[in-house]
Amino acid sequence: MLSSIDLEKKINSELTTKINSTIVKHNQVYIEIDKEDLLDVVLFLKTNKDTKFKQLIDITAVDYPENSKRFKVVYLFLSHEFNQRIILSYLINENEIIPSLTSVFPSANWMEREIFDMYGINFKDHPDLRRILTDYGFEGHPLRKDFPLTGHTEVRYSEDMKKVVTEPVKLEQNFRNFDYESPWEGTKYIKEITEKNDKKN
Repeated sequence: MLSSIDLEKKINSELTTKINSTIVKHNQVYIEIDKEDLLDVVLFLKTNKDTKFKQLIDITAVDYPENSKRFKVVYLFLSHEFNQRIILSYLINENEIIPSLTSVFPSANWMEREIFDMYGINFKDHPDLRRILTDYGFEGHPLRKDFPLTGHTEVRYSEDMKKVVTEPVKLEQNFRNFDYESPWEGTKYIKEITEKNDKKN
């Protein structure tokens, strides 16, 4: 069984042209590649006798809206046989289409659908790329950092129409009382009660 450092050396020696950088942190190997090399690198990690990363744990993305390459796509793999983990990542532009891993790991199907739904990242050759967490007809992608925290629409039951309706978000302020005074000075209504009690006494 290879240590994390030996594993890093093995990967770098076998995949020299396909690896941009590697580092060992917390006893795990972090690899950065280009999206074009994804399938070749993943097939090597899964099938090589010294690696055997046969389980895809998760796929996720990170949004950096200020960067020209906006998204970082991250893959987490586990080798049960050698008790090793690898984190693989690459950067892409906002509208880039990236390779699907479903041909190598069928479990990638739902994970890629989640990323498509939450970030709007498209996968080439995915067998069924539909939204999975949001509703039919949902607009936008909730985990993008430019998506409003309140969302664009809200769903509620209309007593008048006797059905569930979707409408633009309305943030009602009418029935909210805001108290901007310092808590050390005491709030207005407490002051008024205190003054009334003082007058009675």
